[in-house]
Amino acid sequence: MRIAFADHVFTATLYDSPPARDLWSMLPLDLEIDNYANNEKIAYLPRKLTEEGSGSFSNEAPGDLCYYAPWGNLAFFYAGYRYSAGLIRLGRLDGGVEPLLKRGKFPLRIERLS
Repeated sequence: MRIAFADHVFTATLYDSPPARDLWSMLPLDLEIDNYANNEKIAYLPRKLTEEGSGSFSNEAPGDLCYYAPWGNLAFFYAGYRYSAGLIRLGRLDGGVEPLLKRGKFPLRIERLS
């Protein structure tokens, strides 16, 4: 999928899982992305994703694209993090995390790549 905010355009690859397929079915999306903590940017979805087939995971790494079910938001991690209950890994950013380092709140566009 293609992700764009501010002057950054990058892509992410979704995993083949029910929550990732649910996100894919919602595209295109116009959201708002903002900083959260010191390791991620977040964007709230218009509705919650399915949690079917989700569970704990390991090997957390910068570049992970996750969904935080309790709040209904996407989490784009640009620094280290730890799994917590309710966090569902949806996929990975393609390339580096540099676009996520731009601080601030911006309009966000997520759309399908054909």
